[in-house]
Amino acid sequence: MEKSTVIGLIAGFISVFVGMILKGAPLTALNNPAAFLIIIGGTFSCLLNAFPMAVVAKLPTLFKLLFRAENEGGKMEMVRLFVDLSQLARREGILALEGRVAEIEDPFFKNGLSMVIDGMDPDFVSDVLDAELALMEERHAEARAILTQAGTYAPTLGVLGAVVGLIAALADLSDVNKLGHAISAAFVATILGIFTGYVIWLPFANKLKVKSANEIAHKRMIIEGILSLQAGDSPTAIESKLMVFIPQSERESLEEGKE
Repeated sequence: MEKSTVIGLIAGFISVFVGMILKGAPLTALNNPAAFLIIIGGTFSCLLNAFPMAVVAKLPTLFKLLFRAENEGGKMEMVRLFVDLSQLARREGILALEGRVAEIEDPFFKNGLSMVIDGMDPDFVSDVLDAELALMEERHAEARAILTQAGTYAPTLGVLGAVVGLIAALADLSDVNKLGHAISAAFVATILGIFTGYVIWLPFANKLKVKSANEIAHKRMIIEGILSLQAGDSPTAIESKLMVFIPQSERESLEEGKE
């Protein structure tokens, strides 16, 4: 599980709600079904108006990605794998890699390696993998836009909720004692709109952007390794090429693993 997402949500709720208590605002003021309906229901309706159903249906998948931890040692494992494949190819030929294709789970990696084994032209292999990577970036951007847009709609809907609440509060001034409570309740929607927009939706969109960048870097590493295999580069040369994708601090761990 992605700990930062869980910690961030908990810290966000604690910061806002404890802050309310310290400011003297009762948490019971949040018991406002109308405000929740305007913000949650309104945001979701805006998404339906802004995106096709096929895109909105990806929301559950996006939440799974936000809470799924990344493999921190994935790049170093990839270096070791390509070095191993290179050694096998130099000993037994590129066709010997066919027996290793079934062991690879990543469809992108498997497709690229299969094209190399089939003897396809290097430029063709590079073009196909680059095109697939570009389309993946577009899909990620489209999915990320759902949360980005939700983050812009929610605060504005909060203002709408406050206006609606003020209209209701000022519609009846016969009981001045209830006026203060009614005005206070009117701004609950504003709190919910700003909170969901700037603590949940927009930060989530940015996290998806970071995760997408990491995946794209991982795919580019795969492309470099596959093309190096096809070119017949030595294991040492392939390792040197792929090491540039790994931060210096992590390279030491890789070197220690060799000992």
